[in-house]
Amino acid sequence: MPSLPTATPTGRGAAPIAILAVAAFVIVTTEFLIVGLLPALAHELRISISAAGQLVTLFAFTVMLFGPLLTGLLSHVERKRLFVIILLIFAVSNALAAMAPNIWVLALARFIAALLLPVFWGTASETAGQLAGPLRAGRAVSMVYLGISAALLFGIPLGTLAAHAFGWRVAFALLAGLSLLMAMLIAAFMPTLALPRRMRLVEQARILRDPRFVAHVGLSVLIFTAMFTAYTYLADTLETLVGIAPGQVGWWLMGFGAIGLIGNWLGGRAVDRSPLGATAFFVVILGIGMAASVSLAGARGWFDLPFVFWGIAYTALFPICQVRVMRVASHAQALAGTLNVSAANAGIGLGAMIGGLVIPHWGLPAVGYLATAMAVLALLAIPFIARLRTSQAYTGDLSRCQVFTPTTVACGESDQSPLHPTIARKT
Repeated sequence: MPSLPTATPTGRGAAPIAILAVAAFVIVTTEFLIVGLLPALAHELRISISAAGQLVTLFAFTVMLFGPLLTGLLSHVERKRLFVIILLIFAVSNALAAMAPNIWVLALARFIAALLLPVFWGTASETAGQLAGPLRAGRAVSMVYLGISAALLFGIPLGTLAAHAFGWRVAFALLAGLSLLMAMLIAAFMPTLALPRRMRLVEQARILRDPRFVAHVGLSVLIFTAMFTAYTYLADTLETLVGIAPGQVGWWLMGFGAIGLIGNWLGGRAVDRSPLGATAFFVVILGIGMAASVSLAGARGWFDLPFVFWGIAYTALFPICQVRVMRVASHAQALAGTLNVSAANAGIGLGAMIGGLVIPHWGLPAVGYLATAMAVLALLAIPFIARLRTSQAYTGDLSRCQVFTPTTVACGESDQSPLHPTIARKT
């Protein structure tokens, strides 16, 4: 039986890599667009904002629980075929969300998408490097992950604006169409790639025996819980507490994302000097920003300053937590990064759940204060974590780590090749 033709690293994969970048944009927008749509869909489906917020919890917990397993099970599937399947499933899930008659069907649609999202992130960067060749792998990976930045800055806010103008169902319908288009483009322009070999995780899993590593992962859970207890309900906060017109909320979310680019830049540089020190500094800024945003919500001129602090710290903590956890690992940098992503998703899910439970009893303003209290707990845990001893000193080289986006760090781990990127994502 003749074998399929396979692509070799020629450095001429610009078109397929660009298509992967747009696919990344669609997938990340699918994940986080729901944050901007919560008020509208809660009103139409006649559910509380708290109940709608649990859609964020469902997505995050699904990624956390099923991501590593499904990525491993599908690691043998040829990449072009895998991406086409993933995007077709995203098209179906977004179409189902657009037609959902109730919260349960919408939850099913979100669950289906969440199953395949981590599989895409586990393979997209590797595929980009293979398409471009070793000498251009770094550029190729950074190009793919520009799709994440574009989604955070443009996709989610513009989707929110479209939902206000035409209805939230139209936003999901547009994502369904884009997913289908990306599947068709990948099928047409991406070459068939060589099958990757499977990797054993038993040896890498030894990092779980290191109490300091486990403590750092736990710190990430606490930080992301604090972040998403408030961020999940940011759109509703802007409408209800600040008094922003629903048609303007998308622009404010875009501003939050633009501010976050500054935080991403600051966090990526601060973490090199002192991972725990950078964590403590930005957790303080985060807490101040969240609490002051609530207390000053009615004072429009004064609200802008804590809103900026919140946006900077929120985004800075993504790369800080990622690099902090990877640095403390004695080996297995890829697994360390993946476990931190799982921790982040656990925090995202817990934050959405906690905020949803708090709002009916104490009101929307309590969410910001509770999130700040969790940030204080994270701050108090840092001195104790600093005193823990690792079972084996870190020997890896993170000098070649580059923060591509708020949720993505790439590290060159191999000295035998020009660049062997290890990518870890949130989300």
